[in-house]
Amino acid sequence: MIQETLVILKPDALERNLVGTIIKRYEDSGLKIRDIKYYKKVDDELLNQHYPDSMALSIGKKAQAVSAEITDPYTHGLKVLERLRKYFSRNPVIAIIFSGEEAIPQVRKITGYTDPISADKGTIRGDFGVDSIQKSTVEQRACENLIHASGNVDEAKKEMALWFPEL
Repeated sequence: MIQETLVILKPDALERNLVGTIIKRYEDSGLKIRDIKYYKKVDDELLNQHYPDSMALSIGKKAQAVSAEITDPYTHGLKVLERLRKYFSRNPVIAIIFSGEEAIPQVRKITGYTDPISADKGTIRGDFGVDSIQKSTVEQRACENLIHASGNVDEAKKEMALWFPEL
């Protein structure tokens, strides 16, 4: 089934000059760029919609899985969301809509697991990731993992409408 999905190259991908390398991985798998947009600065309204407070518990539980010191995953998740918003707004990002056969699971497989230290080699995060959720938790900042990739059909539709409202 042909699908569309959103990929956002985060500030660290641009800072490390990995844009072409990352896009090539997706294109080499047969995915096509349907649209692409450079955001010099992401505004707070967009970030609050992309990373709503309702995500706090699931994000906090991911961090709790690697750090036993976290006793309240919801409160920790709220802190992580604020850090993610700060991370996303520190430098430019590139939003891309990819299209192709089973694009959502294909992009997720190519991207790799959220925590770069646990991502399989051969994935973008596994090959180029230099951070971890545990390290970022200790340092009280967002985990720098290069990419955001929509997780499912509903999320992809919602996120594409946020980042590409003109479509």
